[in-house]
Amino acid sequence: MLLKNPKRERGYKKERILRTLLSGEGSMTKYRVSKEAEVSEPWCREYTSRLEKEELLDDAKIIDYEKVYKEWERIHIEPSSVSVSLQDIMNILRNDELTYVLTTYKAENLHQGFLFPSTIDFYISVEEREKWLEIIEERGLIGGGDVRIRLSDEHVFYGKQMVNGLFTVSIPQLILDLRIEGGPCKEAADKLMESYHGGR
Repeated sequence: MLLKNPKRERGYKKERILRTLLSGEGSMTKYRVSKEAEVSEPWCREYTSRLEKEELLDDAKIIDYEKVYKEWERIHIEPSSVSVSLQDIMNILRNDELTYVLTTYKAENLHQGFLFPSTIDFYISVEEREKWLEIIEERGLIGGGDVRIRLSDEHVFYGKQMVNGLFTVSIPQLILDLRIEGGPCKEAADKLMESYHGGR
């Protein structure tokens, strides 16, 4: 089945906490992190306390960004995805009023301009999965192609941004996805880390 709906998994809770912490500019309490991450406060405290013992955090303030991203990579749950060929994908995103957030090459190019956007990766909303499957059936070809559509935990939309009329994931989510992509994307992720977290 194309684009399986994500199951509720413990790993998603950890990802939500890390995504929130990395987006929070060091000014959040654990209580606020739990609310923003939409997890229980006791569970948030349990996980962040473990990260404190490993010297990644001091309360809810990040001590070592590189180690936090490595932790996120370690616990990351791969999204369900499908590669398709859609000739007019940017027009579809701009005009069809569908919920999405760009990531990897195109999102990085919009924010930083280091990578050529050879591949268009984006997350879609679980509620709009069927609409996207219809678009793929009507306008696209499955297998190969330069468009990768992803389905993951809805919290991936947390902190989304608009750049030049297009929505992207948050910078921390973008950094993670670039690191996972590897190759030149890792260098782009390092540059983003320096510009986004460097002064903190």
